[in-house]
Amino acid sequence: MSITEGQILSTLASFFWPFIRIGSMFISIPIFSIRALPAKIRVIVALFITLVVVPLLPSPPNIEIFSYQGFMVALQQLVIGLSTGFVLQMVFSVMLLGGQSIAYSMGLGFASMVDPASGVQVPVVSQVFIVSANLMFLSVNGHLLLIEMLVESFNTLPVGIIGLNLNDLWSIISWSSQIFAGGVLLAMPIMAALLFVNISFGVAARAAPQIQIFAVGIPITIMLGLVLIWISMSNSIEIFSNVLTEGYQLIQQLLKL
Repeated sequence: MSITEGQILSTLASFFWPFIRIGSMFISIPIFSIRALPAKIRVIVALFITLVVVPLLPSPPNIEIFSYQGFMVALQQLVIGLSTGFVLQMVFSVMLLGGQSIAYSMGLGFASMVDPASGVQVPVVSQVFIVSANLMFLSVNGHLLLIEMLVESFNTLPVGIIGLNLNDLWSIISWSSQIFAGGVLLAMPIMAALLFVNISFGVAARAAPQIQIFAVGIPITIMLGLVLIWISMSNSIEIFSNVLTEGYQLIQQLLKL
């Protein structure tokens, strides 16, 4: 039995193209893209998923891997995988922006820590919202749904030079406005309540200048902000759930599902 070089490259291509699309998704998907998770783990998980789903996928195009067309196909698979994960990153940014707005309103903007996902300093309040969003995302098996959608995309958006077009990329850019809309919607009730509290402190300071308003107002504002966060947490999770649903709808549009 003789095995030719063409057969080896054809078999390798049937695993190579799906691996790029699935592996690139794990580069940008929330939770799994954090710096604390070693890159080896992500590669192993992507390789295992690829080995499982390859027998279920349609036959790949007869394109040489080490060619110009092969480079363009690999680039398209990379863009598809990164785009699907990037949409969910924007969804989680809603919680980050909302938490930052609340933290600055209640006077806890100085209390910050390093975000494991982005590696930058963010307020601790934002970390509370992000951790809640992560737990909610895992509890509804959002990562499994995304993997399922990406595997189904090999039927609706097969491997080839043609993949996502400029209109698809522009729809991702346009949808990024949901980060600010969702963040403001999440933080507005608490920000409005704290605004009225600060206005009342201003009136009190004007009426009785001898009162040390900063010594009294800052602890009250922080405590009230924490109570309001606790009361409105269910509403915040509901807002995140709605934005997450819209994000999945955008992914379905991109993957032609």
